[in-house]
Amino acid sequence: MLTKRIIPCLDCDLGVPQGRVVKGVEFKEVKYAGEPAELAQKYYEDGADEIVFLDITASYERRGTMANVIEKVTEEVFTPICVGGGIRKVEDYINMLKAGADKCSTNTAAILNPNLINEASQVVGSQACVIGIDAKRRYVENPKENNDKNTVWTKNGFCWFDCSIYGGREFTGMDAINWALECQERGAGEILLTSMDKDGTKDGYDIELTKAINEAVDIPVIASGGGGSPEDIYEVFKKTDVNAALAASIFHFNEYPVLVVKNYLNKKGLNIRV
Repeated sequence: MLTKRIIPCLDCDLGVPQGRVVKGVEFKEVKYAGEPAELAQKYYEDGADEIVFLDITASYERRGTMANVIEKVTEEVFTPICVGGGIRKVEDYINMLKAGADKCSTNTAAILNPNLINEASQVVGSQACVIGIDAKRRYVENPKENNDKNTVWTKNGFCWFDCSIYGGREFTGMDAINWALECQERGAGEILLTSMDKDGTKDGYDIELTKAINEAVDIPVIASGGGGSPEDIYEVFKKTDVNAALAASIFHFNEYPVLVVKNYLNKKGLNIRV
């Protein structure tokens, strides 16, 4: 049985030189949560299996990557680091890895230029090529009229999942399940899957979305959006068998430290590194 990973996520806004970590609800209502280096150090000491840094405004503002922040963080933090935001070309992957990151996550640029996945995976390896998918439910009355989309039954009715870009500011009309499969075929090594409907709500992960994507692909999937308690994280592991669970609010505001979550999951019988 593979070890399940617990991953704190730092949504970063580079409005100040050293960056700042923020957290919103459904990609809105953003509030300050701390500084990147300090929080990363805390999570490293607490035993996080990986840390994800997402520059949430880089793609929308057409800015470059947060290499300077990662260089500072990795001087003291030796947990695997994944960085997303502003990764638009293969050189960006290379530069972020040189800065100390282990992986790069791409969302907007990959959708606008899918060949980037092929090129990046060939240069830096699939293991360093993560695709972020920010998906939102779109309900339909008759799934038979939605032949080009994968509809899923939920307690609220049939829906499909719409991929967004530019930090959730624009929607593409692309089916998330189809896109995940294409990313895998192009060489992506992992999917970072965020439910926009659940993001920041702390009322549990989108099980239907997560299960549908995880069952469609063979590469690891990280569940994101809605984790509000150790019970929520246990539920997403048991009901979807994803490889990793990502959370932010419960860690940033000390509601449930990483070690508390890990000990809970370990007692529930999951294979967790503690």
